[in-house]
Amino acid sequence: MSEPYQHRARKRFGQNFLHDAGVIHRILRAIHPRSGERLVEIGPGQGALTEGLIGSGAKLDVIELDLDLIPLLKLKFGLDPQFTLHQGDAMKFDFAQLSEEPHSLRIVGNLPYNISTPLIFHLLEYSALIRDMHFMLQKEVVERLAAQPGGGDWGRLSIMVQYHCQVEHLFNVGPGAFNPPPKVESAIVRLVPHASLPHPAKDPALLERIVREAFNQRRKTLRNTLKGLLDAESIEAARVDGSLRPEQLDLAAFVRLADRLHEQLHKQTSEQIAAD
Repeated sequence: MSEPYQHRARKRFGQNFLHDAGVIHRILRAIHPRSGERLVEIGPGQGALTEGLIGSGAKLDVIELDLDLIPLLKLKFGLDPQFTLHQGDAMKFDFAQLSEEPHSLRIVGNLPYNISTPLIFHLLEYSALIRDMHFMLQKEVVERLAAQPGGGDWGRLSIMVQYHCQVEHLFNVGPGAFNPPPKVESAIVRLVPHASLPHPAKDPALLERIVREAFNQRRKTLRNTLKGLLDAESIEAARVDGSLRPEQLDLAAFVRLADRLHEQLHKQTSEQIAAD
């Protein structure tokens, strides 16, 4: 059936529509949606993945920002009782309205490159509700997500996402699978929130702060990058070598540093209360 109109991909929304049937099938096989599941698709575009997702019998909520795509999506899927369309910005969307059940939401999306990182951080706020996430991202971003300590890709994104999730780089996708073809390679990543955190921090906000400060000047040693938060003695007390650069530390070491900062701040507060 011919489409009622041809939607042109819009640069301001970072749109590159997936059209390669082989790639679409491979992504759907990786997600393996089943009847009775609760799926959420971010940025369905022209519905390339949507058709396969809804064909599984799962309940599907889609979030689309582009008003011009809404009539097309309604025309294709609007009569299916399992399909719910939300027009809006996924960056501001409250995913808790879709489910209260822990680890029940399965998130899927071909994410625009310009918002992929902040959107992932937004979704991590709902990690207790999410069973898994499958995203098409810039290959470079996926490599950073899945990075290990010691390399140039290891940084704030790797650490904070791996704090919450297990990360699996599934496969790469060439520019030819999209219309228009992007200027970069893409990749599919699977993020699975941990049932229980392998390295829980006493205050995750302090972990975020420590990691951000450490990587602000990633070529410098921890003793230098963290001097505004922890002195050399405190770094050593956290069983961390202050002469190392941040990319040489694993997640557990960053959590120890954050917990050390938490203890110091708690002690300072207690002393202040006692003095008052």
